[in-house]
Amino acid sequence: MDIAFAGKSSLGVLLRGVWDYLRESSLPTTSQIHEKFDMSFTLDKVVPWGRSYDEYLRMFALTENDLSRRILGCGDGPASFNAELSQRGGQVVSIDPIYVFDVDQINSRIAETYETVMAQTRNNQHEFVWDAISSVEELGRIRMTAMAIFLKDFAAGKQAGRYIAGELPSLPFATGQFDLALSSHFLFLYSEHLSAEFHLQALREMLRVAQEVRVFPLLMLGGSPSPHISFVKEQLAPDGFSIKIERVPYEFQKGGNEMLVVKASNMAFKRDGTH
Repeated sequence: MDIAFAGKSSLGVLLRGVWDYLRESSLPTTSQIHEKFDMSFTLDKVVPWGRSYDEYLRMFALTENDLSRRILGCGDGPASFNAELSQRGGQVVSIDPIYVFDVDQINSRIAETYETVMAQTRNNQHEFVWDAISSVEELGRIRMTAMAIFLKDFAAGKQAGRYIAGELPSLPFATGQFDLALSSHFLFLYSEHLSAEFHLQALREMLRVAQEVRVFPLLMLGGSPSPHISFVKEQLAPDGFSIKIERVPYEFQKGGNEMLVVKASNMAFKRDGTH
């Protein structure tokens, strides 16, 4: 099943779920994607790569209090966070364009791309911190386990409204519907391909639906800090948002151990659904 996502944000759709360091392979290059924003979104343009519940806890420094809040995950892909938090009684919704497909289609695509991801990881393993995750093989086990948990939960979770097909920078949720919105390995990581204005629009939209936003990591694919961070801080600060960069207890991409935390003031949050 194909679905078209028109506009500049289609680049983000096609990159969503792609391995953090995918450089050169038989898959479409980012420049090819960039030239075809209006192309249909099909599963063969996606590399599903889901992170574990424990990785989410550390990437976003989530506390027990955080986990009791209403959480939105933007671009979660086949991560296990939704499934595992829901099993623990949490309230979480994930949004990602890959959710337009069914469990068999996603599972098949994971199987098709797994060896490519692992080969690229081995080729670039000097760019990672092999500490909490000790080896490429352990990484594969962790991610495949996470994706298996997601796949087992996906059909029931989608029916329950926990998995929604959609994308930034336009979210199909009511103003203030969530307490906390998370975005992992999408915003800032692809700063060379997604403009500063796109980032600002995406963050404003997340702040429309949630009182607090956390984004991880703050590095681009090459390991350099995103140039868009200063821009979005300058644009959001006058609207009364609290903006901080905080260290987190997670580092896999070398130097990738910080998240952006933006909190809405009461005034900004109540401003007719806009900021």
